[in-house]
Amino acid sequence: MKFGKEFASQMVPEWQAAYMNYNHLKILIKEILIFWRLQQHESTMSYQANLPLPSKRSSRKRKVSLNRAFGGLSNRHSVNNDKEDEVILVSAMQLSEENHQTVFLRSSEDAGESELAFFKRLDEELNKVISFYKTKVGEIVNEAEELSKQTNTLIALRIKAEDPDYCGSSRIFSSRFTDVIQESKTRGEGKDKQRTGSDGLVKEQEMVSTDMLNHVKINVMPETPVSSLKTAFSSSKLGLSFRKKEMREAERKLKQAFIEFHQKLHHLKSYSFLNQLAFSKIMKKYDKSTSRNASKAYLEMVEKSYLNQSEEVAKLEESVEAVFIEHFCNGNRGLGMKILRQKAKTDRHRVTFFIGCFVGLSLALVMAIILLIHVRKLLKSTEGRDQYMTNVFPLYSVFGYLVLHFLMYAGNIYFWKRYRVNYAFIFGFKPNTELGYREILLVSSGLSVLTLAAVLSNLEMDIDDHVKSYRTLTELVPLGLVILVLLIAFCPFDIIYRANRFFLITCIWHCICVPLYKVTLPDFFLADQLTSQVQLFRNLEFYICYYGWGNYKKRDSIKCRGSSIYDNISLAIAIIPYYIRCMQCLRRLLDGEDSSQAVNGLKYLSTIAAVIARTFYAQKKGLTLKLVAAFTSVVATVYNTYWDLVCDWGLLRRNSENPWLRDKLLLPHRWIYFLAMVLVNVILRLAWRQTVFDFHEAPFLHRTALIALISSLEIIRRGIWNFFRLVFLATKN
Repeated sequence: MKFGKEFASQMVPEWQAAYMNYNHLKILIKEILIFWRLQQHESTMSYQANLPLPSKRSSRKRKVSLNRAFGGLSNRHSVNNDKEDEVILVSAMQLSEENHQTVFLRSSEDAGESELAFFKRLDEELNKVISFYKTKVGEIVNEAEELSKQTNTLIALRIKAEDPDYCGSSRIFSSRFTDVIQESKTRGEGKDKQRTGSDGLVKEQEMVSTDMLNHVKINVMPETPVSSLKTAFSSSKLGLSFRKKEMREAERKLKQAFIEFHQKLHHLKSYSFLNQLAFSKIMKKYDKSTSRNASKAYLEMVEKSYLNQSEEVAKLEESVEAVFIEHFCNGNRGLGMKILRQKAKTDRHRVTFFIGCFVGLSLALVMAIILLIHVRKLLKSTEGRDQYMTNVFPLYSVFGYLVLHFLMYAGNIYFWKRYRVNYAFIFGFKPNTELGYREILLVSSGLSVLTLAAVLSNLEMDIDDHVKSYRTLTELVPLGLVILVLLIAFCPFDIIYRANRFFLITCIWHCICVPLYKVTLPDFFLADQLTSQVQLFRNLEFYICYYGWGNYKKRDSIKCRGSSIYDNISLAIAIIPYYIRCMQCLRRLLDGEDSSQAVNGLKYLSTIAAVIARTFYAQKKGLTLKLVAAFTSVVATVYNTYWDLVCDWGLLRRNSENPWLRDKLLLPHRWIYFLAMVLVNVILRLAWRQTVFDFHEAPFLHRTALIALISSLEIIRRGIWNFFRLVFLATKN
C-alpha cells in the first residue's frame, strides 16, 4: 500500500482536516517536475534549431539529467557542508506562537517559483499541525487535572465509606499527574517558580479532608423521570450525602473515563508520529524528484519542534496506566493494559457466511411464494384478493418496513465507514459494541427469512384442505411472528447483540418519557426515524384490534375499520412521533443548547396540524376540509423543505468556500449534495399529495399496496437523510 493511502487510513476521523495535506504537496512536486520537463523540451527544440542556449540553464539541465541517470550515486543523499550546495534556510521564529519559516535559496533557477510555492505550503502545513497538536495537548492536560481531582475525591470517599470515623487527610496519587500538568502550565517560566507552583499544587490536591467529604453529593445516577420532576419542583435540588450504590456507579463511570482518556492520549501520539513520518516522506520525495539535498535541514527543524520535543503526552500516558492498574485493577498490570489497549473490532467470516445463507433462503422463499400464488391462482378472485390485502397484508408489512429500515441503516454504516465518519463515537456506543453493516445485514436477512417463511406457511395452510378445520392456527401465524420478534428484542441473555438491543430499548424509553430525560443525539435521531414509521405503528394498532376485537378466524376486520375509536387512535399514532420531536426541541431549548430549537419545534407543530387536517378530511370528506388539509399540508411542506434545505443542508450560503453549500464537505463531488437535496426534500417528500388529493387507488395497485409503497419511499428518504446528517455532524466546525 502506498504511503498516501496508509496515511489516510490511519487518521483520526474527527481530525482529518488537521493532518498534513500529503496529497496536495505531492501535486506541487509533480508540478515542479512538469515545469522542468517543459524546460527540457524547449531546450531540446532550441538546440535542434541551432539556437543559442543560456549556459546557466544548460548546465542545470545536464546536472539534473546526470543526477537522475546515476540515481543513488548522485550526491543528493550525501551531506555537503559547502554553502554553494545549500538549498534552504530554516528558522523557527517566536512571535505570538512558534512559527516555522523556510527560505528557498534557488528561486532564481528553473522551476524556482514552483519550489518556492512548495516550501511556503510546506511551512503552512507544519505550522498548522504544530498549532493543532499544541492546542490538543493543552486540552488533554486540563482534562488530566480534572480527572485527577475526581479520582482523588473518589478514593477519599472509598476510605470514608469503609471507615466512617476517618478524620485525617491522605496523600493519594495526584502527584503522578501534578508534575506533567504543572510542567505544561509553567512552560517558559523559571524553574524556581515552577517548583514552588508544583509544591503548592501537590499540597492543595493532597488535602482531602473529612470536612470536604461531609459536603459531597455523588450525582452520577442515571437521570429518570422521577429525578427530573424532583429537580424541577424541589427547592433543595441536591442532598449532601452519598451511598455505596452511588459510589459503585461513580467508580464505573470514572473507570470508563480513564479508558477514553487513554484512547485520546493514544490518538495524540499517533497524530504526532504520523505527521512527522509524512513530513519525512514528502521531503525525501522532493529530494528524489529534484535531485536536491533539502530534507536533512528541514527534518532537523521538525525534530526540534514542539511536535517532537513535547513529552506531556507520553508522561500522561504512563501516569494514567499506573493509576488505572493500581486503583481499578488491584495492581494486575496484564488485566489493566488489556482493558486500556482495547483491540479493534474484527469482522467475522461466519457473519458473512450466514448473510449469504439468509439472502439465498430469502430469494428462494420469494420465488416459492410467487409460484404458489400463480399456480394456485390465489388472487384470481377479486373478493379473496381484497380480503387478503385488507386483513393479512398489513400484518406482514410491519416486518417489511423493519427490514427495509435495517437495509438502509446497513447502507449508511457502509458509506460512513468508507468516508471515515466515526458513527460509533457520535452515537455514544461503548467501545467495540457497535454493529457494522455486516451485522445489520445479518439481522435484516434473518428477519426476512422468518417473515417470508411465515407468509409461505400461512398460504400453504390456507389452501390445504387437511387443515381447513384448523383455521384459527392459520390466522395466528402473524401474531406468533410478532411475539417471537418481541421475545428476541427483550431477551435478557447476552445473545443476539444484547448491548445494542438494550441501547435501542433505552432510547425508545427516553422518547416515550419525553421531555423528562435530557435529550441526547441517539434520542432525537431515533425520534426522527419514528416519524418515518407512522404506517408501521398503525399496522401494530391493527394487530391489536384484529386479534382483540376483530373476527380473525374469518378474516373480518370490519369492527376495526369502521370504529371511531380506532380512527381516533390512528390519528394519535400519526401525531405522537412529531409530538416527541417537538418536546425534544422544547427540552433542548430549556437546557440552553440552541435557541434555534424553538423554530425547529414550530416545524413539527405545523406537521401535526397538517396530519390532523388530512386525517379529518379522510374520515369526513367535504370541500372545506379538503381545502384546510391542502393549505396546512402546503404550509408544513414548505416550512419543512425550507428548514431542511437552509438549516440542515446548508444551502444558500453565498460566502461559503463551496458555493451555496457548507464550508466543509466530506464527499468528493458537490453534485451529490444537490442531487440528494432534490431527491430527499422535493421528490420523496411530496408523497403527502396522495392523501390530500384523494389518490387512494391506482389502476394497477390495491389501496393497501399503494400505502405500503409510499411508506417505503418515506423510509428510503429517511435513510438517505440519515447518511448526510452524520456527515454534517462529522464535518461541523
